[in-house]
Amino acid sequence: MSKGPYESLNLGRKSGDDVERVDENRRRACAAVGADLEQLALNYQVHSARVLRAEPGSRGEHADGLWTDEPGVPILAMSADCLPIALVRMNGGVPAVAVLHVGWKGLLAGIVASGVDALGPSQLAAAIGPAIGPCCYEVGEEVAQPYRERFGDDVVRGRNLDLWTSAERALHAAGVESVHRFDRCTACEPETFFSHRRDRGTTGRQGVIAYVTG
Repeated sequence: MSKGPYESLNLGRKSGDDVERVDENRRRACAAVGADLEQLALNYQVHSARVLRAEPGSRGEHADGLWTDEPGVPILAMSADCLPIALVRMNGGVPAVAVLHVGWKGLLAGIVASGVDALGPSQLAAAIGPAIGPCCYEVGEEVAQPYRERFGDDVVRGRNLDLWTSAERALHAAGVESVHRFDRCTACEPETFFSHRRDRGTTGRQGVIAYVTG
């Protein structure tokens, strides 16, 4: 429904877009995956390591992750260069899912470990969605150095940071064995993805929705 720099399926109400259009976009996104918009839970994202148990229909908590084992409660994490990560409990126990909004600050702060801990000691699988890639993501030394120390020298190439690999290593370190990466750069694909850096802040938000089926 959205137009201009927010065209077309912008999910972010705080992006500057018309909120009625955003609400319709959210309804369409939920309908496409069989989720109930009235039950949709999402955070006020602040680049933290905080992961909350989702309450049906909840809005506005300052956090960057949600998890649920309650059937039919969809959870949404939004991004426009940051990593959207989905986690799924796979060990045959009570089904559970989590979604994380992971920027460079949150990754260093431990958002990935928080998401894994929220789902408890179990076999997990993860998917790392589209985000700004090492082809486009230039950072200063104040960001590059802690990433080298935490995730290895090779995640920084010149001035460019590889968030994809850093997140994959964080997931493995937290005990996630199965990690699927999409490796699609949001900044490189303007026809498909919103990008905060490419569009200089005037852009929409894509997202990842997950829920436990009944």
